[in-house]
Amino acid sequence: MPSNQNLQEESIYNLIPQEKVIPPKPPRYESKFKETAKEEIKKVKQDHRTMGYAKEPVQKPTEYLKAHEKEPKLPEPQKTGRVNQPAKPSVPHPVKDRPLLGVKTNKNFISQNAVDTIMAVPRKPEKNFVDTRKGDKFKLEPSGLEPVYVKKKTFGTVPTYLIERNEERAKFKAEYEAYMQEYFKKGAMRTMSDGERDAILQGLKQNWDDLHHAYQSLSVSIDTLPKKMKKEKLESEMKALEKDIDLLQRHQLIYIAD
Repeated sequence: MPSNQNLQEESIYNLIPQEKVIPPKPPRYESKFKETAKEEIKKVKQDHRTMGYAKEPVQKPTEYLKAHEKEPKLPEPQKTGRVNQPAKPSVPHPVKDRPLLGVKTNKNFISQNAVDTIMAVPRKPEKNFVDTRKGDKFKLEPSGLEPVYVKKKTFGTVPTYLIERNEERAKFKAEYEAYMQEYFKKGAMRTMSDGERDAILQGLKQNWDDLHHAYQSLSVSIDTLPKKMKKEKLESEMKALEKDIDLLQRHQLIYIAD
């Protein structure tokens, strides 16, 4: 077997004809959807579904494109429901519409006008006000300068819906208090009375005033530890009293265990 180096040079072995080796042909490519495509072709499809018309329809020679044919056209004007009537009445007829002449009456218009004026109810003067130098007048009632709502009969009275709401609230409160009293009687508890509540509030407020007076009496400069501790103590006591006062003021019903 000659080496690669000998093949590059002239050799007697190159004179021997060698058979050409033809490689086998690869199999032809076939799509895996071939059978599916065949079945779809055999099926009856709708006309013009995918590829358009089989044969494009041609217009007749008489139906050629005319000038301004593709321009948008306005709709035909429609008649409105308005009836053309004369704006003014017709001229009276010279014969048919002739007024009656020579008609007289015995009514005394002067005396009748005097009686109507005497018996007429006098008009109330219009309330106006003037706020310019030129004397321009304006109506007084819509201006808001005259107290209109104060003069109403219902002014100052409680509305009906508020009275009904307050009655319902009082009824509900009484029922709730009766239920809670019955409930806490079993547990030996009672509600704090208004007198006790007011007395406790007054005492707490008095204690807070005393602490506040002592807090205001502190020196301006807190430069020592005892002063700082005293200030913190007063602030904590005042906060506790404020919390208790707020608790009593917010809750109307307070239950006490005897």
